[in-house]
Amino acid sequence: MVQSVRGVIARSKGAPVEMETILVPDPSPGEALVAIQACGVCHTDLHYREGAINDEFPFLLGHEAAGIVEAVGPGVDEVAPGDFVIINWRAVCGQCRSCARGRSQYCFATHNANQPMTLADGTKLSPALGIGAFVEKTLVAAGQATKVNPEASAAAAGLLGCGVMAGLGAAMTTGGVGRGDSVAVFGCGGVGDAAIEGARLAGASTIVAVDIDDRKLEWARQFGATHTVNSRESDPVEAIRELTGGNGVDVAIEAIGLPETYRQCFEARDLAGTVVLVGVPNPTATIELPFIEVFGRGGALKSSWYGDCLPSRDFPMLIDLYLQGRLNLDGFVSETIALDEVEEAFHKMECGEVLRSVVVMD
Repeated sequence: MVQSVRGVIARSKGAPVEMETILVPDPSPGEALVAIQACGVCHTDLHYREGAINDEFPFLLGHEAAGIVEAVGPGVDEVAPGDFVIINWRAVCGQCRSCARGRSQYCFATHNANQPMTLADGTKLSPALGIGAFVEKTLVAAGQATKVNPEASAAAAGLLGCGVMAGLGAAMTTGGVGRGDSVAVFGCGGVGDAAIEGARLAGASTIVAVDIDDRKLEWARQFGATHTVNSRESDPVEAIRELTGGNGVDVAIEAIGLPETYRQCFEARDLAGTVVLVGVPNPTATIELPFIEVFGRGGALKSSWYGDCLPSRDFPMLIDLYLQGRLNLDGFVSETIALDEVEEAFHKMECGEVLRSVVVMD
């Protein structure tokens, strides 16, 4: 049976999003049907709308979501109808060369649903990040649905599906922040603030937030930044060195995706320190670094994919921390909106007015 539901699509490059009737098939083997309760409005969805990811329009937008499993296909035992789940875009295959080496967090062949969702006229939709969750119900690979404690708020929990997990993991996993470390985070949007929250959770003693917007710097303090630097007003590298006894930080996290700020991270770290790139660069961007400094400073230059998370391991643990009051997921929810307000939410996001607008289903 095919179900008709409401959803938000991007029909063509740069055009405003549209509400449409979406046809969602019943799950086949290995798939799960999830009734979406909440879905965050992420920059990645805007990138899809602008054609910056690929040109496989029309896109069914939305991916940062939580909901209830409504049905599963044959052979599915990861989740069952009635389970409260966070949807992820890393359903590991267990068979690729990375999984075979015990590095499932880097799985090179992640699973998505096999069956397409379509418009009423049969046009196949390309789901954002293999999910498509600005919709009342979505079809995913069963491994994309991670069961967590149902006491969690869906609006907050769903944010682990992308941006917040990326930031937390950039600090806690990729960056390996530990007790007493010094950390700098460049870019204090949702991902950057999550990196600050992750550094706080990991026990960092000095957390320097860098941005050009004083409002965002104030948000950063709410997530655990001990110091803030407005890089319009002062040199962030010099400011960070002054705050760290002239040394630089142990871990510098770039959460914007700009060559200029990556270079600042490189220069603001201590000897043998770590640079983590979690901001997504423009595909045409390039960077030049003094090669002797790459060698002479030692340490590591890392990229962080999805916070190097393993959803089956990390989502339940982080939701437990949230329910214990130790992880501030609620602080990322700037507003809750209806499904037909996604376009307006994009504008607020572009203007830096919100950390996250979250669609909550009726």
